[in-house]
Amino acid sequence: MSAVQTRPDSPQPPGTPRWVAMFYQPSSASWRVGAQSPYRFPVVYAMGEMSQTLRARGEDPAVTLWGPKGGEGEDGQWERHDPSAVAAPQPQAVEAKAPGAAPGKFEERMTGRRQQVLMAGLSKAGLYDLGPDDLAAVRAVVDGLDETTVRRVAHWLTASGGDR
Repeated sequence: MSAVQTRPDSPQPPGTPRWVAMFYQPSSASWRVGAQSPYRFPVVYAMGEMSQTLRARGEDPAVTLWGPKGGEGEDGQWERHDPSAVAAPQPQAVEAKAPGAAPGKFEERMTGRRQQVLMAGLSKAGLYDLGPDDLAAVRAVVDGLDETTVRRVAHWLTASGGDR
């Protein structure tokens, strides 16, 4: 029987409610944002991928999922969600670019990945409290650029964040 490791509760993420995965880092005894998006599906997907990577490294990941209260966020309040209850999310409908053309799972996943990369870059640059205009701009960038370009933009943002 191994010793039970105690972790402090995850703090509420800063800014307006959105979907946020918080990962506990034992080395620094702190919680860090691992993924964030206005949509649940990309965050839950990222949680699974990150958890799998951490387990492959021999770590025991601790993750907390935060999101809008009731899942919709109309009242502007945060709520901690059970990560195991959302392990198999249903993807939300995504607006198609061309009339009659619905995106497939791959396109949805790639859009989610590009959005995660850009949101992570914005976080590293110290931009957490994004308003509706900011989120619309993120969506426009994600929709208009390929993954390599979005990663380059996120790298620039990360580099601009400095040592905080």
